[in-house]
Amino acid sequence: MTIRPLSVIGFDADDTLWQNEQYYRLTEESFRALLAEFAEGEHISERLLQAEKRNLAHYGFGIKGFTLSMIETALEVTEGRVSTQVIGEILTIGRDLLSHPVECLPHARDALEDLRGRYFLVLITKGDLFDQERKLAQSGLGDFFDAVEIVSDKTATTYRRIFGKHCEGPERAMMVGNSLKSDVVPALAAGAWGVFVPHELTWVLEHVEKPSAAPRFREIAHLGALTSLIDEICG
Repeated sequence: MTIRPLSVIGFDADDTLWQNEQYYRLTEESFRALLAEFAEGEHISERLLQAEKRNLAHYGFGIKGFTLSMIETALEVTEGRVSTQVIGEILTIGRDLLSHPVECLPHARDALEDLRGRYFLVLITKGDLFDQERKLAQSGLGDFFDAVEIVSDKTATTYRRIFGKHCEGPERAMMVGNSLKSDVVPALAAGAWGVFVPHELTWVLEHVEKPSAAPRFREIAHLGALTSLIDEICG
C-alpha cells in the first residue's frame, strides 16, 4: 500500500483566507487622526508599534491587545494629557474592529472545495478566540474544515502538537499562509511543508527572511495555484 506524502493541510485564516490587515491599517489611520494635535502621524505609528511589541507577551495577538496598545500609546504621546473623550473614541474604533465585514480572498473557497475530502483540512489561526470564531462563521468557510485550532502563538512546537494530533505527524502535513514568521518558518522547523501565499498587506512584526533554501518551502502567487502544487508534491 502506497502512503501519500501528505494527509493534512493546515490553513492560516487572516489575510490567507480573508482580509484582515487592511482593517487594522484603517483603524490606525483613525487613531493617528485622533492624536494629530500632539504628534506627527509617523511618530504615532512608531510608538504604537513599540507598544504592540512590548504587549504581545501580556495580551497576545488580536484586537483587544491592539486597542490596549493604542490607549497606552495615547497616554505616552500626550504625556498623560489625552482627554477621556479621546480615550472613549479609541475604545470605539477598537470595538469597531470586532464587527468589520469578512471578505474572503480570491480562490479561497475554490481551493477548499478542491481539497475537501481528499485531505484532512485544519484551520490554524492565532488571535482572540471570539473574534476568530466570528470571522470563521461569517466567512461561510467553516464547513470545509475537519478541525479548527485557535492558538495563542504559532511555533514549531505548536505545529508538532497539532499535526501529531490530527495525523501521523508534521512530516505528512503542510501549512499554508501569508506569514513567513508564523505560518511557514515554524512549520518547516517542525518538519512539515510550508507554503507561502504573499498578501499585499502583512503586519511588520510578521516579516522575516524567506527560507528559500529549505527543501519543503514553496511559494505560490495565490490559493488558486495550491491544488496543482499539492498534486505535484503527491505525484
